[in-house]
Order: sequence, then C-alpha cells, then structure tokens
Amino acid sequence: MLKTLIVLLSLLLINLQYQLWFGKGSYQESQALQDQIAQLRQENTVLKSRNDVLEIEVTALKNDFEIIEEYARLELGMIKRKEIYYQIVK
Repeated sequence: MLKTLIVLLSLLLINLQYQLWFGKGSYQESQALQDQIAQLRQENTVLKSRNDVLEIEVTALKNDFEIIEEYARLELGMIKRKEIYYQIVK
C-alpha cells in the first residue's frame, strides 16, 4: 500500500512539474509572452512619438497660413498668381 501511494505521489509530482515547465501557462510560455509584451511596448513608444510629430504638424496646419502655403508649394507644387515657375532639370 505504501509503495502504491509513493508511486502515485511521484506520478502526481512528475505531472505537476511537466505542467509547470511545458504545459499551458508554463514558464516558457510566460517568458515568451513577457518578451512579446516588451516588443509591443517598444513599438508603441515609436508609434507614439510618430503620432506626437503628426499631431504637431496637424495643429500647425490648422493654425498657421504660412505653413499651409509652404506645404502647398513643396508637396503640391502650387505657385502664386503672377509668379513665374522655373524648373531646373539636371
């Protein structure tokens, strides 16, 4: 009877150890998720800084006519009336 109990407890211990190291919610899975969280936080930091720059640009475009004009000239190739446009081809 004692041997049977020891064998059963040993099997239970082995099963619990297996679940701890290799099963669902295991240590390895937990480490992989922690690595993924760190990577996603880093990506979020980069995207947040990019969003901050874009927010500053949008605010500037909404409030400053000179910036709108500069954007129209550089990005859209617009010119004012009575201006002569020269294109230099290299």
